[in-house]
Order: sequence, then structure tokens, then C-alpha cells
Amino acid sequence: MSQPKPTSKATPAPSLKHKLEAVLVYGIYYLFRIIPLDTASAIGGFIGRHILFHTGMNKKVLRNLEKALPELSAQARLTIARDMWDNLGRVMGEYPHIQEFDDSRVEVVGGEHLQQRIGAGGCILASGHMANWEVLPVTLAHLGLPPQLIYRHANNPYVDKLLHQIRTPMGITMARKGVEGARSAIKTLRKGKALGMLIDQKFNPGIAVPFFGRPAMSAPAVVDLAKAYHAPIVMIRIERTHGAHFRMTALPPVWIGEDEPTYDHLAKVHAQLESWIRERPAQWLWLHRRWAD
Repeated sequence: MSQPKPTSKATPAPSLKHKLEAVLVYGIYYLFRIIPLDTASAIGGFIGRHILFHTGMNKKVLRNLEKALPELSAQARLTIARDMWDNLGRVMGEYPHIQEFDDSRVEVVGGEHLQQRIGAGGCILASGHMANWEVLPVTLAHLGLPPQLIYRHANNPYVDKLLHQIRTPMGITMARKGVEGARSAIKTLRKGKALGMLIDQKFNPGIAVPFFGRPAMSAPAVVDLAKAYHAPIVMIRIERTHGAHFRMTALPPVWIGEDEPTYDHLAKVHAQLESWIRERPAQWLWLHRRWAD
């Protein structure tokens, strides 16, 4: 697995803009925090459906839907976009309550595949930005498999600090993408622990694999790490069933031999993600610039 070179650039000091953004973000966070979870989720959905849906960001969503699902009518794609904003708004409202998601709110299917990995050596838990993806690590921690997460840090250091506090309960740990993330991923797998990865974003230096019938540049790390450290890949799906209730499904572990082609397995995991997204298209984050054209 190739690792990015360290950079000598110093982290810039927080600006006035960062501070003003942080005041807004923290204010929204604590407002939702004092509201009960179900109500916060519903209010967030309302904001997404009736406000965010009408912003300029929705143009990007509709462009991506047209690329990926050209067989649908324009009205059908518009409905998916509106429902996506509803889901994303709910994610926003649920953020401050993320540690409240236990087995009363998250049904687990295929939990035996996760249980057998506890104490059995490192594994890679791969998923995408579906439903409320932040529910995944908390649910995994409840099952006794708290993952090490590799994440893209927020540009605003105050917001990044808040996200860290939200995302790291119950033994969950985090490392930034890049050199820190690569080293942390290797260390995690060598220690026989679980590594959590969201693999559905564009990665320009990666490998082009089919995704919704189009070539999509994708990070090969999920496969390369599995091969190099003899760690199985466990694909995990999260679905919103209703309101602030979810279903998490884990597939059987997939072991990859050192000599097996990276491309083939990278294409397979993306085909699995695509099949899940097609089943519930409104629950995927269509804001990503996933395709080059």
C-alpha cells in the first residue's frame, strides 16, 4: 500500500471565520442536544426537506442522480433528492444523540459474522455514507468490536474537535486520512483489531472501477490492507427503517489472497455498495463528486 508523503506545512491558526462558524455549529449542536432524539431527528428531516432541498447544493445531487440513474424520470430523481435531504437533515439532528443508539434502536442482522471476529485477529469493516453512517461505529462498539476510524478532518479546527468528541465513545478511536491514517490502519490490523472504512468517496490517485455503469476512481487501500495483513473484509450496511431507527447488516467475512488481483475485489465491494444504494437510493449521500465526467 503506497503511503502519502508527509507535508511540512504548518497548520494555520484558526481565523475569525472559523470562530464564527464554530459558534453557529456549536449552537445548532447544543440546541438539538436538549431536544429528545426522535424530535431532533424529525426537526432535522423537516429542515432538510423544506430548506436544504431548495439550496444550490441540490443541483449537484440532481446531476449525480442523472449520471447514476438515467433510467428514472426527472420527477423520480427529484423525489429521491428531496428524501435524501430529509435523511441528511435527520443525521444532523441525530448527531448530538449518537451515543443513545443501542439495540432498542438498531436491529442487527448477521451479528454472528462480527462476533466471530472479536479476538480473532484484525479485520476491515467496510461501508459507505448511507442512512446515518455515524450509527455504525457506536453499534459495533456495543457488540464488542469498537473500530479504529480513518476520517477526513474538518477544515475548521473547532468543528473538528467537536466531531472528535461525538465520534469517539466506548473505545472508538480516530485518525486523520493521510500519513497518520495509514500508520494507524497498519498498527490497528497488526494488533488484531477492527479497522472501519467508508469506501464510497472519490480518490483521484486510485483505481477506476465500475460504479453505476461509470468508471469511478476508488481507493484500493481496503483491498491492499486486507491482502498485506491477512485481514478479512466484512461489508456492513446501515439502513434507516423509520424515524431514528435503523437496521445494520453484516455480510460474511471475505478473505483475499496476496496474489489475487486488487482490481477484481475492489470492483466487487463497489458492486455490493451499488446494489445497496439502488435498493434505498434516498439514503445515500449523493453530494459526493463521485465521477470525473
